[in-house]
Amino acid sequence: MFQRSSSGTNLADIGLSSVKRASVAGYNPNNTTSLKSFHTPGPSADNDRRSSVYRARPSAAAGPMGGQQSFFQQAPQVAGVPRDPRPLKDRSYQNRLGQELIEYLAKHNFEMEMNHKLSDNFTKSPTQKDFNYMFQWLYHRIDPSYRFQKNIDQEVPPLLKQLRYPYERSITKSQIAAVGGQNWSTFLGLLHWMMQLAQMLERYSLNQYDDACLEAGVDVAGDNIIFDFLTNAYQDWLNMDDEAGDEDVEKALAPHVQGMARAFERSNARYVQEMEMLEGEHARLLKEIEDLEKSTPDPAILDNHFKIMEEDKAKFEEYNTLAQQRSEKYEGRIQVLQEELDKLQGELKEAEDERRRLKDAVDDQGISMQDIDRMTAERERLQKSIESAELRLEDVKRKVAEREMEASQRLDELERMVDRYNTVAYQIGLIPATAVNAKGRDYELQVTVNEGPNFTSSQLQGSYGAGESDRLLADPVTGYQPAHVLNLDLRGQVKNSFLALRKEVSERRKAALDAMMEDHDLLDRAKEAIEDKRNEVEALEHRVRAAEEEYEKTKEVTTTQKLASDTQIEKMEKELAKMRAQLSESVQLMEQREMNTNIEYEQLTLRANALREELHTETMRMLNDVIKFKMHVQKSLEEYESFVADELEKELGSDEMKDDTQAMDM
Repeated sequence: MFQRSSSGTNLADIGLSSVKRASVAGYNPNNTTSLKSFHTPGPSADNDRRSSVYRARPSAAAGPMGGQQSFFQQAPQVAGVPRDPRPLKDRSYQNRLGQELIEYLAKHNFEMEMNHKLSDNFTKSPTQKDFNYMFQWLYHRIDPSYRFQKNIDQEVPPLLKQLRYPYERSITKSQIAAVGGQNWSTFLGLLHWMMQLAQMLERYSLNQYDDACLEAGVDVAGDNIIFDFLTNAYQDWLNMDDEAGDEDVEKALAPHVQGMARAFERSNARYVQEMEMLEGEHARLLKEIEDLEKSTPDPAILDNHFKIMEEDKAKFEEYNTLAQQRSEKYEGRIQVLQEELDKLQGELKEAEDERRRLKDAVDDQGISMQDIDRMTAERERLQKSIESAELRLEDVKRKVAEREMEASQRLDELERMVDRYNTVAYQIGLIPATAVNAKGRDYELQVTVNEGPNFTSSQLQGSYGAGESDRLLADPVTGYQPAHVLNLDLRGQVKNSFLALRKEVSERRKAALDAMMEDHDLLDRAKEAIEDKRNEVEALEHRVRAAEEEYEKTKEVTTTQKLASDTQIEKMEKELAKMRAQLSESVQLMEQREMNTNIEYEQLTLRANALREELHTETMRMLNDVIKFKMHVQKSLEEYESFVADELEKELGSDEMKDDTQAMDM
């Protein structure tokens, strides 16, 4: 298997990882300065194996020494601290997560591998040691090559960034150092998320997602076969001797090629079977089509008949629609005429009945036609008098209603003003009588009128005398006097008391303004002192940024030099491979010039080894210089930061002593 470069390897291993094959001559297995492969061999493997062509990528979460490397890449961070939608504070949810975590740990022999026994109640109140062991064990399930070298509070944040944990920004180092108590629900959710990630990786390695890929229309069977072939063949190729020829390489890789061919045959057998079934179905359908074509009449004749029938159908539908519209129109007209006819017949019948009734009544009373005319004229005169009186009464009612509406509005406005007065009086301490500014007197204002229905509505309904319940009348015939509406004498005692209170408040306000001006002066002096300190801090920050820029420039120069050296080494390796290809093309020419070619090949190999060792040494020196410079800068920044903190504490302490002295003098 391809082994990943762990984030726990040292800086030299990462910086000097080569992408070239080891030399075939002049190679010393005991030479510790030779270039190391990205492939990490087992305990029994020696150093003269072929190096991997996979290049390690530096980790974004490397520590101050730059020595950590992981296969996870840095995820882009979102603005703000994301909120965890899981109900981690719920006890039942915590119990479920804890039970699943316990089952997973027990299933994979956590206590045996870590040589640590968890506490009995670790799901509710764990120890710091329990969390440390569980986190390390779960992370090793994800990245087996990682080595923990620092304290857990320094290791966890960069690892969570590499794992792209969505809520890592809500976890602080102080919380990691004390995971128990109220913070345990957050870390329980973290451990459960890591367990799910490890389970997903295990299922992926076991090809349990192939069915889902097939449902999505992606066939990964061929990719898995090729990956298995490359994995096994690459491992055997790395284990071969560097002096092995192309024939030996082909002989070693032949079983893997044959196995890949057999795997493809097994994978393609299913598709072949499906293709045979589809071909049989295709032949059956072709035969059915042929039979149907033979038993079916000429399509041209059928199409002609079909077009004629479609035209007839369209014409019939149009005629049917038109006839239906006419029928509905005539039915509606008949119904309206029938209703009018019934109505006229009823009115005619009623008129005939009235005429007969009146004629019988007049005949029974013995009244002549002159008497009837006189009574009719008198009735018309009285009707006109009644209508005139009703018009005058309506006019009087309207005027009374307007006056009463105006009085009601004035009363409502008075009540609103009284409510506002009481609110303001309560705010300034005049209400109730026990308030600060009341001095034992009751200043609460009340409207003393009757509570009852609206007088205007009673007038409009014809009940002019509303009685004692009307709000605008003190009794059925008398209204309120202005002095009886309110319970206090506003122009007399209340006004004098308010003037005295206004004078007292003015004096207190003047004293408060004087005290506030003194406080503002003191605040201005404090702001000036803080601004001076802020300017000093900005100057120190500018110096820190300058140092960081210098470090970045040095780092870029070092990286450029390293890339140049890697390019030169790769160029020489390509030239060496080209020479091998030329030697294999012509055997006779190779036999004639064997001695000269061997001598020249050995010289080139020696030169390549010497150049490789020189580049290795130079790169080691540059990396050590960069590390020392970075440590020096970091140490200087920490000393400078402590110096600034001490100076600030001294300045703040002196300012506080001055303020205390000024306060005592005042």
